[in-house]
Amino acid sequence: MPQPTPALDAAQLLPVRRDFAFVLGEDVAADKVVRAARGADKALIADVSVFDLFSGGALGEGMKSLAIEVVLQPRERTLTDQDIDAVSSKIVGAVEKATGGTLRS
Repeated sequence: MPQPTPALDAAQLLPVRRDFAFVLGEDVAADKVVRAARGADKALIADVSVFDLFSGGALGEGMKSLAIEVVLQPRERTLTDQDIDAVSSKIVGAVEKATGGTLRS
């Protein structure tokens, strides 16, 4: 008699990493960006970290670009492209609302 297939646990589901860069005022603290991104979906977002900071150049006076990496950890199933796009939109919206910044294109 075949053995039943065990249910997947979260450790078996691979995390998904996405990078975002925001153009912000130089006075906006990186921590504010990280907290806003993390709060966009507390169940799915496992980690948010800053990996790049750039100021000057074409950004304009008093502006900076802050890049973050967001780690999504699925709990029940593998994420679809639609799931990832939906969470990405939430992250962008939360950061823009909290900081007044915009997603860097």
